[in-house]
Amino acid sequence: MVTTNRGVNLYIAMSLDGYIAKEDDNIDFLSQVQVPGEDYGYAEFTAGIDTVIWGRKTYDKVLSFGGEFHHKDKKVWVLSNSRTGRDENVEYFNDLPALIKKLKKEKGKNIYCDGGGDLVFELFKYSLIDRVIVSVIPHLLGSGIRLFKDGRPEQNLTFKKSLTFPSGLVQLWYDKKENTKV
Repeated sequence: MVTTNRGVNLYIAMSLDGYIAKEDDNIDFLSQVQVPGEDYGYAEFTAGIDTVIWGRKTYDKVLSFGGEFHHKDKKVWVLSNSRTGRDENVEYFNDLPALIKKLKKEKGKNIYCDGGGDLVFELFKYSLIDRVIVSVIPHLLGSGIRLFKDGRPEQNLTFKKSLTFPSGLVQLWYDKKENTKV
């Protein structure tokens, strides 16, 4: 559904102890919950979005997988302090609040944000996320790149739902409360 009331949705996975990757950006632990035919609602989720925002390291990781770029049908933005312009898949930017403000004024579907830790920190720092969808992987990494870095402002969320899957993955859905502190 195309609307001018576009939501900014964080859709991301983390280990049970709160990490999105190891220190070396390794995300192999995610494969523990790969089950043939199970996408954990990803196809349904992406049908409701037309814009993707990633951090540069996440984009580089996606490129390292090789193969076809999976969001050719979406507008993809990459937050970067070192790159500008565009490439065959994405457009680079460095002012997240300005980009979100611009996108929310445009007609379109929801906006999908996914990693990395710096992007998530900025989204919470400026209270830009409308919905948080976190898939918790039943694995303890022990250390690595935290999903929720210290130093962001306190924010209230409203529980929407939780989904459990036979693989042990638990998906948590929360919406931003309107009276959230900024």
